[in-house]
Formats: sequence, structure tokens, C-alpha cells
Amino acid sequence: MHTPPDTPNRSPRRELHRRRMRMTLWIGAALLIVLGLGWAAFFSSRGAWAIVAMDLVMLAVGITIAVLTHFKRTRVAFFLLVISMFIVICGVSLLLDVPSAQAPRSTHNFLLVLAIAGLVFLRDDSPAMRYSVTGIICTGFVVLASWPAGIDMGYTLPDGMRVWGTWVNNFFSALGIYALVHVMVADLAEHSAMEVALRKGLMRGEFFLTYQPQVTSEGHVTGAEALLRWRHPKLGLVPPDEFIPLAEQSGLILPLGAWVLGTACSQLVEWSAKPGMDRLTLAVNVSVRQFRQADFVQQVQSVIERTGVQPRRLKLELTESSLVHDIDDIIAKMAQLRALGVGFSLDDFGTGYSSLNYLKRLPLDQLKIDQSFIRDILTDSNDAAIARMVIGLGDSLHFAVIAEGVETLGQQQFLMQNGCHLFQGYLFSRPVPAEAFEAYVLAAAPASAQELLDSGVR
Repeated sequence: MHTPPDTPNRSPRRELHRRRMRMTLWIGAALLIVLGLGWAAFFSSRGAWAIVAMDLVMLAVGITIAVLTHFKRTRVAFFLLVISMFIVICGVSLLLDVPSAQAPRSTHNFLLVLAIAGLVFLRDDSPAMRYSVTGIICTGFVVLASWPAGIDMGYTLPDGMRVWGTWVNNFFSALGIYALVHVMVADLAEHSAMEVALRKGLMRGEFFLTYQPQVTSEGHVTGAEALLRWRHPKLGLVPPDEFIPLAEQSGLILPLGAWVLGTACSQLVEWSAKPGMDRLTLAVNVSVRQFRQADFVQQVQSVIERTGVQPRRLKLELTESSLVHDIDDIIAKMAQLRALGVGFSLDDFGTGYSSLNYLKRLPLDQLKIDQSFIRDILTDSNDAAIARMVIGLGDSLHFAVIAEGVETLGQQQFLMQNGCHLFQGYLFSRPVPAEAFEAYVLAAAPASAQELLDSGVR
């Protein structure tokens, strides 16, 4: 259920975040242009040309950010905004806006606007990047808000002028904070709306399964992976990387996962009655939240009894990240299900943090080489080395090895030369509905018993 989308279209969630990033930059550019023009006109009327020059720089930065945002150079625009405005705000606060009993400092309030902009823009960046940028900005705000002094270089503005300027600065900084908080609240509202839609979609039957063939080096189909898809009545097909994380966070992955397991088993039973398809296996992804349920083994056993599926044709896929916690409980449940005849595959192998000491204890049938290592396997020596390592490890531990995300003949030939003979990817077929999968299977020559055994089919 955690596979990438079938099409290269942008994720709606990411596209929505891009729009918010651009909105954040438009807000910043607008503030700089308005304040730059306003203060430049004000100080030019008083002949303070040094300050006017600084205001014109601020105006130029605002225009540049607007142009970069228009051409979607958002990252360059953001760091130009942050770096230039942090320097300008700190400089104005220390040189011009020195607080007094009559007029407190106010320029530093724009640092709060800058910090919120950083949180919005860097939401999908690494925590180190996000918190270091906003942390530096907030530290600057605290210092300027708490330190009632400045640098005396003869540029300090008189209190009479600063009293009026305090009203202007506080108004526009509050306006900027309000606009950015509105952007953040819109993000939360969209998240809540998607969760509601997810619940309704489950009740309305908007979810369906597609099946991606798993084939041998001879092109014979040994089975498939069941992949969950969501057809929203208004949004159309919602990519899995959009709704699966939300389902995990909201707990909806439990009823959704139960539906997937039941539907997949029913499909297996249907295939078992058709010539040429009775020996196929079907892999079903299981989330860590599902597996941690106390009665998960009983749930699987109940589905097997209700549908009449042959357990040895069912393969449950766990991700490597699911092994981080409660490994003993996971192994115990796997052993119970293995006793029923259910097989296991470790998905996304090489991307998580599991210990090899635990790996040898797991009752696995199969390791999957993650598609992130397959993508550049012909050009990246590290990816090639990892693929060889997984193949060798699977051979040593007597696990079958399947490579997912195979898209070119070159990738397949490299894997075959290194001992991998089971594949899944666009080179063979995209995930397709059950009817199309059946046609694909029947068009391929049936695999021999030895091929099926070598591929890890039990």
C-alpha cells in the first residue's frame, strides 16, 4: 500500500505545498515592495538619502523575489528573502531603531514574520535545515527585543519620527503574521478535509486494487503484488504516497488494511479456479500498525477461513522500518502465521535500520531490493554494490530475492548476471486491474515447476 503512484504526475499534496511556498514568497515580496516604497518616499522628503538608499535596496529585493517566484525559482527567492532581510532588519534595529522610553524598538518584529515564513516554506525539508534557519531568526528576535541598546554611528532616528514609525512597523508585521498564519491554517484545514474524504471513500467503496506482475527471467508470471488505489470523485486518482501516510496517521490504515487483505484473498480464490492461474501467489502490504494489533494473527486466520484461500498462495509484505520496534512480538506473530502456511517478504530492503542479527531470525521467504537502488544501478557503483549485497545475503540465508522498480533491459540483465531472477516493474507491466492482469498472465508461457520453486513460490 506504500508504493509510489503509477503515473509521473505530481502529488497533489506536494503541488499544494508548492502553491503555499509561492504564496509565502508573494506575501514577503509584497511587504518589501510596499515598505520599501513607503519609507523611501518618507525619508526622501526629509533628505535622508543614506536611508533612502537602504529602502531602495529593500524595494529591489522585493521585486527580485517577485520575479523569481513568478518563474518558480522559489528556493532561490526564499533564501534571498531570508538572508537579505535578516541582515537589513538587524541593521536597521541596531543603527536606526534604537529604543528609548518614548519609543520602543519595533523593526525587529519583522523577524517573527520571517521565522513563520521559514516554517511554512521549509516544512518538507530536513529538521536540521528547518529548525536551524528558524532558530537563528528567532534568536535574533530575542536579542533585539531584550537588548535596549544599539550601535551609535550617528544614524539613530529621533524619537518623534520613531513613534510614528512604530505604528507602521507593528501594523505591517502583524499583517504579515496574520497572512502567513492563514496559509498555515489552510494547510491544516486541507489535511482535515482529506481525512474526512478518506473516511467517506472507505464507506463509499472508492478504493480498489491493482496488480503488478512478478516475473521470472524467462518472462513467466509467478504472482503479483496487490496495490491499493483511491479514485476520488472530484480529485480523480489520488497517489498512494498522498493518502497512505494520512491513513497511517489517522488510524484508518486498520480498516483499510483489513479491506485490502480480504479483497486480495477473495481475488486469489477466484484465480485459483482459472486454468493457468491456480499457482500464482499474491503479495499484500501490511502496515506496522496492522501488524502490532494484538489480534492480527486471528484476523488473518479469520480471512483465510472466510474466503477459503490457500495460505501458501498468500504473501504478506513488511517494510524494513516496521522491524525497528517490538521485533520479538513481530517474529512471534510471523511464526504463527507461517505455521498456517502464509509466506513473508521483506519490502524496501536496504532503506531501513534493521539489524542483520534480527534478519536471520525472521521466518522470511523473500527479500525485495528497493527500487531506489535499482533506478541508478547501471551508473551508481554504490547502488550496484548494495544490490549485489542483497542478492548474496538472500542466497546465504536461503531467501528468494526480487528486484522491484525494474524499468530497462539493462537493469534486468545486470541483476540476472548477479544472481537475481525475479523481477517486478514497468519493464514488464504497470499495476493493472484484475482483468488486465489475467490477460497478461495467460499471454505468458506457464512457468515450470522448477522456475516456481527457484522464485520462492511455496
